[in-house]
Amino acid sequence: MIDKKLLEILVCPVSKAPLNYDEQRNELVCRASGLAYPIRDGIPVMLESAARVLTTDEKLG
Repeated sequence: MIDKKLLEILVCPVSKAPLNYDEQRNELVCRASGLAYPIRDGIPVMLESAARVLTTDEKLG
């Protein structure tokens, strides 16, 4: 789980778009850039090199 106040201020470092929290995968998702950033030990890893590329279905979802 991620703190809602933290989620409100975080943006994607690539697109500067807002992020959505995916509870099942424990990731912060940016559909604008097509990236999902992992959360490790409660800390978002906001590095493009650590991000997972979203599938086409995930980008549309």
